[in-house]
Amino acid sequence: MPFISPEDDLVHVFNIFETKDWEGQQRVLDAHRDIIDNADYPGWVSSTVHGGQEAPGTANLVQWRSVRALEERYAGTRFQRTTVPLFQELSTSVRLLRTEAVFGQRHPAQGEATEVSPERDDYTVIVLLDVEPGKQSELLGALAHPDEWLLTVPGYRSHTYLRGLDGSFVLNYAQWGSKEDYDRFHTLPEEERPGYVRKNRARARSLATSRWSNTFRAWHSRSAAVGAR
Repeated sequence: MPFISPEDDLVHVFNIFETKDWEGQQRVLDAHRDIIDNADYPGWVSSTVHGGQEAPGTANLVQWRSVRALEERYAGTRFQRTTVPLFQELSTSVRLLRTEAVFGQRHPAQGEATEVSPERDDYTVIVLLDVEPGKQSELLGALAHPDEWLLTVPGYRSHTYLRGLDGSFVLNYAQWGSKEDYDRFHTLPEEERPGYVRKNRARARSLATSRWSNTFRAWHSRSAAVGAR
């Protein structure tokens, strides 16, 4: 199964598709399953497609050995003439986000690595923060550091911060035990959070130019054979 870690030295691509309704989401999921089950590209490591929970849409986390391998796939005739038009037809919006993991934290009960798998019951939250060019590092500095308090929050499992390779955004991939656990954390009044948390959140809000989020469940996943990666 795929793992996500700042030590993995992989390119993590988040293909985020929004759809008009849940029926549209299922069509996108089915299309992803077909592509994932037939994936055989040089440098491809894994793909895990997630289905939206709060709002219809999907997020496909694709791991690559290098940017070059990714670009060769994107430049391919089949991708340009078949894959791109298909998802443009099925989705109301498409974002292809190239990232690298820069910080990760897990609850001790989650082991030594953050596993991404439909065999787990993680309630996954993806938060995308756009930022002005030149301020990405400052935004990461406000968010991407150990948080001992978060380890005490019921239901917290893990979170990983990834930086957009083009410098224009930061993405947080977080895992929780349930929707109820995450909702309690997300709606917790600011005055009930530790002072350092409030300070960092305020700084992040001042730097981010926009915020997008949705919640997901991992739906289908496949990894390349070890020798083929």
